[in-house]
Amino acid sequence: MSEHLMLSIAAIGILGSLAQWLAWWLKLPSILLLLLLGIILGKPVTGLIDPDLIFGDLLFPMVSLAVSVILFEGALTLNLREIRGLESVVRRMVTLGMIVTWLTIAVATHWLLDLPWLLSLLFGSLVVVTGPTVIVPMLRIFKLNKKVANVLRWEGIVIDPLGALLAVLVFNFIISSQQGAEGLMGVFLDFGWIFLVGLVLGALGGHLMGVVLRRHWLPEYLHNVFTLTLVFAVFALSNHLAHESGLLTVTVMGMWLANSKNTPIEDILNFKESLTVLLISGLFIILAARLDLQEFLNIGWLSLVILLVVQFVARPLKILISTWGSDLNFKERVVLSWIAPRGIVAAAVSALFALKLEQQGYSEANLLVSLTFMVIIGTVVFQSATAGYLAKKLGVANPESKGILVVGSNPVAVAIAEALNKHGFECLLTDSHWRYIRDARMKDIRTYYGNVVSEHADQHLDLIGIGKMLALSMNKDLNLLAATRYKREFGVANIFVLNEEERNRDEHKHSVSREGKARNLFDRDITYAKLASLLSKGAKIKSTTLSDEYGYEQYLEQHGKGVIPMFGISADGKQLKVFTRKESVEKLGTEWTLVGLIPEKEEDNQPIV
Repeated sequence: MSEHLMLSIAAIGILGSLAQWLAWWLKLPSILLLLLLGIILGKPVTGLIDPDLIFGDLLFPMVSLAVSVILFEGALTLNLREIRGLESVVRRMVTLGMIVTWLTIAVATHWLLDLPWLLSLLFGSLVVVTGPTVIVPMLRIFKLNKKVANVLRWEGIVIDPLGALLAVLVFNFIISSQQGAEGLMGVFLDFGWIFLVGLVLGALGGHLMGVVLRRHWLPEYLHNVFTLTLVFAVFALSNHLAHESGLLTVTVMGMWLANSKNTPIEDILNFKESLTVLLISGLFIILAARLDLQEFLNIGWLSLVILLVVQFVARPLKILISTWGSDLNFKERVVLSWIAPRGIVAAAVSALFALKLEQQGYSEANLLVSLTFMVIIGTVVFQSATAGYLAKKLGVANPESKGILVVGSNPVAVAIAEALNKHGFECLLTDSHWRYIRDARMKDIRTYYGNVVSEHADQHLDLIGIGKMLALSMNKDLNLLAATRYKREFGVANIFVLNEEERNRDEHKHSVSREGKARNLFDRDITYAKLASLLSKGAKIKSTTLSDEYGYEQYLEQHGKGVIPMFGISADGKQLKVFTRKESVEKLGTEWTLVGLIPEKEEDNQPIV
C-alpha cells in the first residue's frame, strides 16, 4: 500500500509539471489543462486515480494545508499601499463591484437551484475571484490596449486575496451557525470569536515573522523553511482555538507581512510562488479526479443558466457600476464585461469547504464543487475562444506592439532605452540588481525589478504593447535563457542578443547554446564590453535623418568608421529595424532615422576590430 501511495504521488507530481509546461507552451491558463487531466484520470472518466482511496484520512488535512499555503502566498501580494494608488475603476471593481457580483450570483443560485441561502452566499463568494494565473495568459494572447489590459491585470492581482478573504468570512459564519449556538446572537458571537482569533493570531504571526526578518535572527537559507513551518503552526493553532479559523488567520498573516515596512519578503515570495505552483499542480489533479459526474447531471440545464448569469449578468453589472463616470469608452467596457475567467482560488477553496461542510451535515455541499468547477471551465474555455475576436472587432486590441523588453538595466541598456524612448519605442528594463533598477527609474524608464525568467515575471511582468526583446545583460547565460523563454512570445525574428567575447574551445562546453533562439545584435564584433567601454569614454547615442543628399556614405564620412549603427526608424515612426550586421544599414531608405553610437572625438575614430 505504501509503495502504491508513493507511486501515485510521484505520478501526480510529474503529470502536474508536464501540464504546467504544456500550458506555458500553448499560452493557456494552466488550470484548464490540470483540471482536464484530473477529469480524464479520475472518477469522471477512467478512474485511474481515486484520491479517497489513495490518501484516505490524509486527504482532508493535506488539502487544508495546501490551501493555507495558497492563500498565504496570495495575501503576500496584497500591499494596501498599491490598492490606495490604484485608479478608481480598479478600486471599485475589487470592492463595490466584488460585492455586487457576490450578491447577484448568490441570489440567482438560490432561486434557480433552491440551495439554502448560506450555501448560495458561499458559492457567490467563491466565484468572485479572477486571479493573475488565468488572466495573464489571456492578456498575452489577446493583446488588448494598455488601458483595458492593465485594469484586468490589476483586478486579478488584487481581487485574488480579497475574494478569498470574503469566502473565508462567509464560510466561518456558516460554521459558527452550526456549532450549537442558540439564536441569532449566539451565531454572531461564535462568528465574532472565529473572526477575532483569525485576526489576532494572524497579526501576531505576521508581526513575529516580520521581526525575525528585519532583525536578521535567522540566516537567509532558513527564511523559507521557517516561514512555511510558521504558517502551518499558526494554521493548526488557530483551528484549535476556534474551529475553522485557520484560513482567515494565514490570510491575515500574509497581508500583515506584505504591508510591514522594511521587511525583506522578496525571497519568501519567490519561494512561496514556486511551492504554490507545485501544490496547485497536484491539488487540482486530485480535486478534479474527485468530481462526480452525477452531480452535474442532477443539476441539469440549470447549471448552464448559472454560467450565463455569471457571464452575462453579474459581470456586466459589476463593470457598469465600477466604470461609471470613468474615461473608458463603451467598447472598452464591453470587453471588460466579457473577460473574467475564474481560477485557482475558487477551485481550491470550494473543494476544501465542501469537504468540511459535508462533515457539518450539509448534504448539498458537494454541489459547490461541481458548480465552481463548471464555472471555471466554462468561463476559461468560452472567453479564451471568443474574447480575442471580440476585442479585434471592437478595435480594443493593440494594432501594433512598439514596446521593447530589455534584459538588463546596466549603463549600456539604460543608454539604449533612453534613445529609443525619445522616438516613441517605450522600453521596459528588467534586472535583479536594485542599483541598476534605481538608476533607470531616476531617468523615468519603465522597469521590472526581478529575474526576467522567474515565475513571478510570468505573472507580473507587463508585456502589453511589447513586440521585441533586446538581451543586454552582462550575464550571457541569462540573455540566452530569456531568449528561449520569450521565443514564443515575440518570435526568433524579434529577439536580439548581444554577442559574447571570443571563447576558447573549452569554454563552449560550459555555455548555453544560442542556436535557433535569437539573432545577433548590431554586429558580430560588437560586445557588451566594447559598448560599455565606448560609453565610459564619452561616446553618445545620436539620431540622424537620412535623405537623398545625405545617405549612409555621407554619414560614415562625417562620423568615421568607428560609429556603430544600432537602429533604423521609419519616417512615420512606426517601424523599428534592429541592425544585425553592417550590410543591413546600407539598405536603409531615405527619410529613415539612423540611431548609432558615435565616439566623442570623431577625428580620432578608428574601425572597431
